[in-house]
Amino acid sequence: MNRVDGKVALVTGAAQGIGLRTAQLLAEGGAHVILTDVNDAKGEAAAKVIPGALYLHHDVTSEDDWIRVTDSAVATFGKLDVLVNNAGIFFYRPLDTMSLEDWRTITAVNLDGVFLGTKHAVRVMKAAGADGPSRSIVNLSSIAGIVGSVLTSAYNMTKGGVRLFTKAAAQECAVLGYNIRVNSVHPGVIDTDMGDHVLKDMVEMGVFGDEEAVKARLLENHPIGRLGTVDDVAKAILFLASDDSAFMTGSELVVDGGLTSR
Repeated sequence: MNRVDGKVALVTGAAQGIGLRTAQLLAEGGAHVILTDVNDAKGEAAAKVIPGALYLHHDVTSEDDWIRVTDSAVATFGKLDVLVNNAGIFFYRPLDTMSLEDWRTITAVNLDGVFLGTKHAVRVMKAAGADGPSRSIVNLSSIAGIVGSVLTSAYNMTKGGVRLFTKAAAQECAVLGYNIRVNSVHPGVIDTDMGDHVLKDMVEMGVFGDEEAVKARLLENHPIGRLGTVDDVAKAILFLASDDSAFMTGSELVVDGGLTSR
């Protein structure tokens, strides 16, 4: 039997990158997968190549959208076993010139989205009762939720918030007997479209002279000698979604090539 065979999984930000690869691996493992995103063209295209997948438009900052997609999961598949709160945004901003609008924008997606997702996943998951295998919520944090970095104070704040919110939610779900596990994943620098934007932004913000200098520093900071791939992160998420991690809750799984071990 596959590790997630027969489970119903909802993945946010699943039109590309880590979210898409996670959805693919969950489906390959036997799960029924719901992909959500605001990029409908890419999301619909992604769902078409994943057997049995469903795509739903979904703004993670909207509570109405969260009610709709979680209720749709139950209406379509009869239950919700796994939520992957993957959707997130990133930008560089100097602390002394960052606007309140910038701060609220990143907070709305990275923090409000995780709160609302966890809230409504718990709502429908606990209704299924405490019997059987545990359900799983996986929240995407970052190494930026563990250590600070230059020009990313807002991002650090949101990802640090996800880290501690995850632990509190895990405690609550365990103590109240909901049979729901809540864990976080903390990627290092991953070779994705967002990662490419990071390189360009670091040059534009004057942190480094050119992209080659950025790449050299990033490789130097990863003792394993390379940047991460979407597979590295998606496989970690798959593990936390599966029954193989049944004794893990409130944990933070760091996937960073050794960056935070220094």
